[in-house]
Amino acid sequence: MGTPWTPERRARQAALIRTWRPWERSTGPRSDAGKARSAQNADKGKNRPMLRELAKALRGQREALSALL
Repeated sequence: MGTPWTPERRARQAALIRTWRPWERSTGPRSDAGKARSAQNADKGKNRPMLRELAKALRGQREALSALL
């Protein structure tokens, strides 16, 4: 990781960004494929709890099966 930014450097960068105004040129995805891909950005791990429960159930079955054999 690089050196941490000083307050002066941070202020200078903020002033420069305010002059560039990149948010005025940001349009987001334009193609259908890009829109579909960006629509999935917030979909981070909603299946993980379900997968954990499934893994837990499979472990229980494996233990029960090994106890019978």
